[in-house]
Amino acid sequence: MPFAKLVETGVDVFEPDPFGDDRVEVEQAAQVEVDEAREVDREVVHPHDRAHQLLAAEQVHRAEPDLAVQRHHAEDRRGAAGIVGQPHVLANLENLLQVLKADIVAQDRPLSVQLFVGPTGVGKTETVRLLAQAIHGSPDAVCRIDMNTLAQEHYAASLTGAPPGYVGSKEGQTLFDEDAIKGSFSKPGIVLFDELEKASPEVIRTLLNVLERGRLRLSAGNREIDFRNSMIFMTSNVGASQVSMLSRQQQRRWWSWGNARRQIHDVVDQALHQRFDPEFLNRIDDIITFNPLDKDLAVQLLDIELVRFNHQLQKRKVVLSLGEGARRHLCRSLDARFGAREMGRRIRNELSPPLARVMLDYPGADTFEARMESGSLIVIPV
Repeated sequence: MPFAKLVETGVDVFEPDPFGDDRVEVEQAAQVEVDEAREVDREVVHPHDRAHQLLAAEQVHRAEPDLAVQRHHAEDRRGAAGIVGQPHVLANLENLLQVLKADIVAQDRPLSVQLFVGPTGVGKTETVRLLAQAIHGSPDAVCRIDMNTLAQEHYAASLTGAPPGYVGSKEGQTLFDEDAIKGSFSKPGIVLFDELEKASPEVIRTLLNVLERGRLRLSAGNREIDFRNSMIFMTSNVGASQVSMLSRQQQRRWWSWGNARRQIHDVVDQALHQRFDPEFLNRIDDIITFNPLDKDLAVQLLDIELVRFNHQLQKRKVVLSLGEGARRHLCRSLDARFGAREMGRRIRNELSPPLARVMLDYPGADTFEARMESGSLIVIPV
């Protein structure tokens, strides 16, 4: 089943089980191992047998939610699956999950190390949140490090902890969320280094052992963080301006899409080697370039943002729909340079104020529609 469909339908990404009719026996055997493992120290249980982790411990039986809760989660999943114009990225995630479930990954390194490259607002960070939603049921189940906050070389201690003799060295404090990194006994952890190129080179070099061996020993030497049961994702905007320019030229049909794709690959590769050390790039499993968003995707972006906006309105038990005029107005002249964030701003700046006014004027109404009248966007109760 395609990865996007897995999220939309709410099916666990590690189901259906390839063991088929033998599922019960596998679960029972795995449960025995889980029970035995819980009696020893957690460090001993580190996942060297990934098959049991990814396949066997998913026998948690949840209570069946009522219809309203099911509908709520279905809408939430549709919003989380809002990645448009990047079919190759979703295909890559689907392949990654199949490899994890088949347990054919190396045991002495992270499960996967991937770098997402592309312009702003094309879905790089959202893709990782989508993966967390599919695996853990929450888009926030990620150890996220915002690398733009680590622009100075001394911030390397934020990841490795203070060295011996410095304040905080004994505590071993670090930005890493170890629970999110380890994941659970059945599901891998997810780590995101966002906007990688904005970090200091010294900070980036601290990640070499993490990407190579899946381990990070803190500077004090008293503790080690284990990444071998986690998927590591990094995002970067390097080469984004050149990629956007090439994409606009392709849209004008100055050359074929195949030539443009090759040039985009060359531009990104050159920008990466100018910014990062070869030994760092050599530790990455896959570098995926996100496509710039075409203005023709405005309708899909609007639908995604409308789902998210209605999700926010659920706390007020309010539903908003759009008339055709309002849809055309919000989709007008979308600037592809700013990606999906441009549509989000239009929703906040142009749709939220009239909706707020009519909600205050009609406190008993729960269904509203946005329309265009006399060149203005208005909202009325229906």
